[in-house]
Amino acid sequence: MKVIIQIPCLNEEKTLPLVLKSIPKKIKGVDSVEVLIIDDGSTDKTIEVAKKHGVKHFVLHKKNMGLARSFHDGINYALENGADIVVNTDGDNQYPQNRISDLVQPILDGKAEIVIADRQTAKIAHFSPLKKLLQRIGSGVVNKAAGTKLPDAASGFRAYSKESLLRLNIITKFSYCMETIIQAGNKNIPIESIKVVTNKKTRESRLFKNIWQHMYKSGAAIFRSYIMYRPHLIFNTLGTMLSVLGLVPFVRYGYLMLVLNDQGQHIQSLLLGAVVLFVAMISFALAIIADIQRTNRTLTEDSLERLKRLQYEK
Repeated sequence: MKVIIQIPCLNEEKTLPLVLKSIPKKIKGVDSVEVLIIDDGSTDKTIEVAKKHGVKHFVLHKKNMGLARSFHDGINYALENGADIVVNTDGDNQYPQNRISDLVQPILDGKAEIVIADRQTAKIAHFSPLKKLLQRIGSGVVNKAAGTKLPDAASGFRAYSKESLLRLNIITKFSYCMETIIQAGNKNIPIESIKVVTNKKTRESRLFKNIWQHMYKSGAAIFRSYIMYRPHLIFNTLGTMLSVLGLVPFVRYGYLMLVLNDQGQHIQSLLLGAVVLFVAMISFALAIIADIQRTNRTLTEDSLERLKRLQYEK
């Protein structure tokens, strides 16, 4: 049983030693614990620092590719090197690496294939009230799409079994966190959560410039996942709402003509209603098209899973 702990890094020479020193060298029930650094275009001494601390596994990006690509490349490297469990943590020492043993335990016990740390965001002092609210709303939206009950869907401190990684595919370019949860939930991959207490803040996030950019990118990723896995929820709901709105002008026209005997020109109401109903029909049509695409995507993902099993199950 091999556990590979991957650490995406972008100029983390100051905090990386704290991370590496706190990673457990041994885990009960695990034969080997190894560390993988994914250097995402660092311009400082991140690689030198990692080597000084005994790290032997590296994935190097010549320029910044983003968190999702770093996660994707790290997973491929870990699987190629025989990982049975992959743990993801951050190079800024946000997460308590001494809890990695607890993080992988549900996988070792056969109770889960993915374990996600609950940072208990409501208790994090440097999170603003707005950020705490958005974290709670975001987790609720993700849980709705995935059919899960995870308290902290945005947490990047998590463990994946090899089996789960063979079935998951990273598509978004922003962050893998919410996307993998939605995929896992819709593929009935068991997920558990454990509570952790985060370390003190060491720097500002480099994943986004401000909270509004984070909201936009996270929202776009969640919306894309909804369309991929729950297209009927999006398009049928939209179509139904537009159908009701489209009928309002027709009802108004009938009321004016039949009840009030108003013979004035109200063609604009009929035109508005017709346009809205037409858009509603388009929405229902998109629901059908999205469902067909979902079927095709499922077949494609099945083929990708078989290819990955051939590649990594040696």
